[in-house]
Amino acid sequence: MQQASSYPIDLLQATHADLPVLRDLLHAAYAEYEGKLDPPVGAYKETVASLGEKLSHGQAIKAVSAETIVGCVFFHPEATSLYFGRLAVLPAYRRHGIGRQLVDAVEAYARQQKFTRVTLGVRLAIPANIAYYEKLGYRIVSYSSHPGYTILTSASMEKVLS
Repeated sequence: MQQASSYPIDLLQATHADLPVLRDLLHAAYAEYEGKLDPPVGAYKETVASLGEKLSHGQAIKAVSAETIVGCVFFHPEATSLYFGRLAVLPAYRRHGIGRQLVDAVEAYARQQKFTRVTLGVRLAIPANIAYYEKLGYRIVSYSSHPGYTILTSASMEKVLS
């Protein structure tokens, strides 16, 4: 069951014109992890150009409330699944179902495109994110290390679509 947002939200396809705002949104949304995670969060390295590259290989959805972009998610096809990442919601808009709406939109697109699985990567150092995605029906399917690390730092999660 989809949680309704307390804010009126429109989910729209993001365009290259949105990339400066999406870059700033990602930086603001991931600011709470700055200096706290090893390896550092890659969202800080995102630029308009790097997000443009993501957009050229996939798509992005923006969540808009009162003409303000308050959330986003990027996604692209892989060999056997649709992968999403850089899911972000501005801190002031969290816990109102916006992230859930973005994930639901990615899953709806995956179904429309006949993908049977949706995948994402999560940091092991952020167990709340793992628990969040588990509540949405995702499960861990593998573990890995970021380049240059010998310990496990991330997990791949997937949801099989019905």
